[in-house]
Amino acid sequence: MSDNYGSDFITIVDEDGTEFELEVLSTLEYNGSTYMAVIPASDGEDEVELEVSILKSVEEDGDPILCAIEDDQELEIVYNLIMDQMYEEDEIDSDEE
Repeated sequence: MSDNYGSDFITIVDEDGTEFELEVLSTLEYNGSTYMAVIPASDGEDEVELEVSILKSVEEDGDPILCAIEDDQELEIVYNLIMDQMYEEDEIDSDEE
């Protein structure tokens, strides 16, 4: 497994000013947009199964923000591409061991 797998973290702030730390599992460029597969950052104490969220980077007032994908077709396409990319990376890492 690669040394940098799962080591990217970002902090986002919601509309109410609440901060969330997320672990970036994968990033994808598709159709001129950037998408990220993220999970809530773990402190190592909770061993619960986490749901992967896919967020889209868009510009608002010249600043990049992450938002949920509202179009179901776009979400399905991006989800499949990201999952393929993650499994491909995992297979490559397994081959290197």
